[in-house]
Amino acid sequence: MRIFVAAALFAAAVPAAAQTVAGPVAEVTGGRVAGTAAAGVATFRGIPFAAPPVGPLRWRAPQPVAPWAGIRDATSFGHDCMQLPFPSDAAPLGTAPSEDCLTVNVWAPADAKGKKLPVLFWIYGGGFVNGGSSPDVYDGAAFARAGVVFVSFNYRLGRFGFFAHPALSAAGEGPVGNWGLMDQQAALRWTHDNIAAFGGDPGRVTIMGESAGGMSVLDMLGAPATRGLFRGAIVLSGGGRTASQQRELARDLPGAPSAETIGLNFAKSVGVEGTDASALAALRGLPADRIVAGLNLASLFAPPSPAPTWSGPFNDGVTLNGSVEAMFDRGAQAPVPVMIGATSADIGFVPAASKDDLFAIFGSEAASARALYDPAGDAPFLDLMLKIGGDRFMIEPARYVAGRVAAAGALAYHYRFSYVAEQSRAGSKGAAHASDIPFFLDTVATKYGPATTATDRAMARTINGYVVNFVKSGNPNGPRLTDWPRFNPGEVMDFASDGVARSGGDPWTRRLDLIRPRAN
Repeated sequence: MRIFVAAALFAAAVPAAAQTVAGPVAEVTGGRVAGTAAAGVATFRGIPFAAPPVGPLRWRAPQPVAPWAGIRDATSFGHDCMQLPFPSDAAPLGTAPSEDCLTVNVWAPADAKGKKLPVLFWIYGGGFVNGGSSPDVYDGAAFARAGVVFVSFNYRLGRFGFFAHPALSAAGEGPVGNWGLMDQQAALRWTHDNIAAFGGDPGRVTIMGESAGGMSVLDMLGAPATRGLFRGAIVLSGGGRTASQQRELARDLPGAPSAETIGLNFAKSVGVEGTDASALAALRGLPADRIVAGLNLASLFAPPSPAPTWSGPFNDGVTLNGSVEAMFDRGAQAPVPVMIGATSADIGFVPAASKDDLFAIFGSEAASARALYDPAGDAPFLDLMLKIGGDRFMIEPARYVAGRVAAAGALAYHYRFSYVAEQSRAGSKGAAHASDIPFFLDTVATKYGPATTATDRAMARTINGYVVNFVKSGNPNGPRLTDWPRFNPGEVMDFASDGVARSGGDPWTRRLDLIRPRAN
């Protein structure tokens, strides 16, 4: 156990400029770091877990951090990773984006000395093009107050995090392409190796993520490199049936050009031709904003013109090996407890120009689908697209994953988040994508400020209580909480719109059954 208050140590070990900083100190890979302590919580921010991925390390697997002398100030977040911020992001960044961004943050009880506490490892979302660990809504203090060590971190995004090119493959520098996923795995290894310095138990780590972060958790369930580094998983709106990983590194498939082909498209768009070392040097020499090139959540789904220049995560045979669905169908996932669900008005995408097109995806069940989704025939087309898309992309896949986990003999807990914060209910069609985050992390007061109501706070305490119990034991149940049974087909734990947690029959079973065969 290496966390302690070290005001006296500072005078002897650090330059004069840093001697005014006094707080908890921990020894980690690279050296000692000093954080802050307040209200019973010790907080460390901006600790490097890898070398800055800049210059010749752009598009390289995470490299070892360079040791530092003395005690490093860990009172402020490091930069979030390079991106074009998304104006209406549910979790606005708190730092200026930069390529130098591979840092972790830790929240722990201030009295953690001598303890081996459970650990929650948080992975942010943002479509793999936006996001970061600095948003206030991702604060981990509530977990620390509940006896859980909370870890967040940054991983590379956009073309900095997911980019392949024949010149990179030819360079022989190691695995190519899924740099952001490599960062995630490196941060998890850092947690395993260092969390004891903060009072955490490396054998009791639970991984948790939302949206792209939830997808990343699902990927980690099947990744050989992370096997044994966690003992539980929580997935918020992470899908489970998507086939995005069917794209390959170098082989073009019908409708899915390879990551290298897409990399060549991007290189051409910025005036870089060829596949030799000089082409790689030219790409690594590009200013960061030319690599961002307007990519963010607002532009992500715009039609590519004239050719796609963004791949996202892809099947490289190392970091990712096939689709998540194929992994679950093989029963190849890590045998750990899983909590998984989605919001009641989650996101999804259905290519359709009319209601007839929309219901055609149900094939011979089209009439049944119309009766369930549009019984009076007067539902607005856009509303139907969103509802069917959410069912297809997020809600049914969550049920599918829970079923597969349970079938493999592990504990599975399936939920639906239907609660809408009271200030957001006017015109609401249900709980939107990402609206669950401040409830699971118990940061609703940060999210909604003075508009936060007693009902909002109560729902956050309830949900966060289930999460804390799951992190501690692999089971979300505990005193003063409604019993949450392990997965049973046709049932769901609903964090309901009236602020009550209810477990029972799922009223959406029939429509999700209709979606199920067409979710591949």
